[in-house]
Amino acid sequence: MRIRRFALLAVLLWGGLGGVAAQKAPTRAPDVRYEPSSPEVVRQMLGLAGVRKTDVLYDLGCGDGRIVIAAAKQFGTRGIGIDIDPERIKESTANARAAGVHRLVKFRNEDLFEADIRKATVVTLYLWPWVNLKLRPKLLKELKPGTRVVSHSHDMGDWTPERVIEVEGHKIYLWTIPGRGNIGDSDHGK
Repeated sequence: MRIRRFALLAVLLWGGLGGVAAQKAPTRAPDVRYEPSSPEVVRQMLGLAGVRKTDVLYDLGCGDGRIVIAAAKQFGTRGIGIDIDPERIKESTANARAAGVHRLVKFRNEDLFEADIRKATVVTLYLWPWVNLKLRPKLLKELKPGTRVVSHSHDMGDWTPERVIEVEGHKIYLWTIPGRGNIGDSDHGK
């Protein structure tokens, strides 16, 4: 009897520790603090990008998942949200389940600078200017020509946006990844 209790205690402790170990901590501090976009800004970002059901939307720094979830609800778009903060990933996953779109979307606890984003046809951002600039070479290198990139509030330095709109006092920028022969153009500098 004593051995069985010990075995049970060991299993419970091991399972408990495994559960704690499974909860990831950020690999490093987040680059930006979490600040959600308003529903109207989200709506306008998706509209500016021309999001369709056939798209695969990646939201880099997804926060609570609202952009990915809105695209799935409004258009049936598949989406991936990436955030370095595991709490945001838990929140996003719960929000997707509550919205009934959990089969269309996934959330990954990853560093946006290291994440595989090659399948994206639309990328959304609400980051700080220096993060956008650091991310720009990755976008130009890894995304297919024609992929649309939309940023809330911040531009990409000397990469001229195709369109800029203002919503609720915030600018929203749109770029399209150029053909491979055009990446070296000064307009799309590194």
